Amino acid sequence: MICTKVLTKNIGNRNNPDLPQLLIIEDNPDLIIYLKSCLEDFYQITVATNGQSGIEKAIDQIPDLVLSDVMMPEKNGFEVVEFLKNDERTSHIPIVLLTAKTDVASKITGLKRGADAYLPKPFYREELLATLEMMMENRRRLQKHFSPTNLLIPRSAENGNGLAEVATVEVETEFQQEHVFLQKIRAVLEENYADFNFALPQLCDELGMNRYQLFRKMKAISDESASNFIRSFRMEKAKLLFETTELNVSEVADQVGYKDLAHFSKSFSKSFGVTPSEFRKQ
Repeated sequence: MICTKVLTKNIGNRNNPDLPQLLIIEDNPDLIIYLKSCLEDFYQITVATNGQSGIEKAIDQIPDLVLSDVMMPEKNGFEVVEFLKNDERTSHIPIVLLTAKTDVASKITGLKRGADAYLPKPFYREELLATLEMMMENRRRLQKHFSPTNLLIPRSAENGNGLAEVATVEVETEFQQEHVFLQKIRAVLEENYADFNFALPQLCDELGMNRYQLFRKMKAISDESASNFIRSFRMEKAKLLFETTELNVSEVADQVGYKDLAHFSKSFSKSFGVTPSEFRKQ
């Protein structure tokens, strides 16, 4: 495995905070050096030297990608995959297994545990880069699939409260876990959006995540922060109230959890390009 640098637009940007975060879980010091030399121009790299440490760092940092060896102390790569893919905080993270075990049975084991790709050793740098880029492209597909535009489309039918339900988009099998997670968030918001005391801290408590974990996960799967998602949810509810009731602007603001009318008007204008009063007149 010879690592030959290739000139790209990213070279020289290894300290760029906008680069994707990559967690390497590997116990071989020489291979760690090699991987870092190949990837540090394209990713912000964190290293864990055993499986258990890798799990802890993944939960703490919520990286964009995980590259893990299979044969490691404490927990092997298969156990790392199984844990991370079944934890709500990390289930969305693409994981590439890197191993010298090239037999079909080992590959099937890794894929059944939830690995997104399986890269046998030895490998070429270009093969590694292409595999990781494929994982990032899958994440971009995930973000497009779960964009706020798709998630917050109102149905024409009304429920018993006079408000249209939020539409459910068709879900590809590979996105099912994240669909369930976002449905869980929407269910929490449905119960609490009218409460002006309900905000990001309360949502984090309901989900059992800290702010950073929720921020990283929401950005990864929808390219939207949790705070913006809460606001967008409330604005869609406000829009529906204007369309389906005779409530005035102040009453609608109160119904969707806003005490400050000026703040409500600013949020509504930002979401729909018109003030609440202008929207009411349409």
